[in-house]
Amino acid sequence: MNELPHPFVEKLSAHFGARAKRIIRQHDEITLEVAPADYKPVMTELRDHPEFAFEQLIDLCGIDYLGYGEAEWDTTDVSSEGFSRGVEGEGPGRFTWASRPQGLGPANRFAAVVHLTSVKHNRRIRVRCFAEDNAMPQIDSVVSVYPVATWFEREAFDLFGIIFTGHPDLRRILTDYGFVGHPFRKDFPLIGNVEVRYDEERGRVIYQPVSIEPRVGVPKTIREDSRWQQAQSEQAQVKP
Repeated sequence: MNELPHPFVEKLSAHFGARAKRIIRQHDEITLEVAPADYKPVMTELRDHPEFAFEQLIDLCGIDYLGYGEAEWDTTDVSSEGFSRGVEGEGPGRFTWASRPQGLGPANRFAAVVHLTSVKHNRRIRVRCFAEDNAMPQIDSVVSVYPVATWFEREAFDLFGIIFTGHPDLRRILTDYGFVGHPFRKDFPLIGNVEVRYDEERGRVIYQPVSIEPRVGVPKTIREDSRWQQAQSEQAQVKP
């Protein structure tokens, strides 16, 4: 990714003022966080203002920050017998709001995250907008600003249950027509709610309660530093 200079952050802050709730620069990437009421107008200005000219939307996705920063299983150590890639989980409700990253409050659970590219200025920017209601998260659709967002927003609606108001055709795009729930939500059971099988007597596929034992997968952990690699190297050096 191309580096974005600090003057660009200052330009964003000066132009959007209070509408820029947060501007985060990390790993040479810029994240502009806006409120739901300002989301669509800011996106329009990022596209049309000559100083920004972000003419391409390259990605839009949903995020569920429930349990963000929490770990269900400590993977820093391993026994001589190894460890499984799955652990017994508590299912829905296992996450809490006890630990939250700086700047995120209890209301900040569902967000729409957009990545824009400016070919004119050779820049990229990330725009994040949190929904205000966790029970029924709603964010304005930006299909009228970036028509390519149509299927992206349908995907975020299908997987996270984020309602994009003003979308011309908001319906599921990946799951089945009769699917219940939103599978990418953190409190959605990994085993699902129902399973299907073919019933020979009825001559059709039927839904029935899921029969799989609940498990919680252990995610891959990406750490900020290489201290564990250094520890391994030091141990290798002391061996005879």
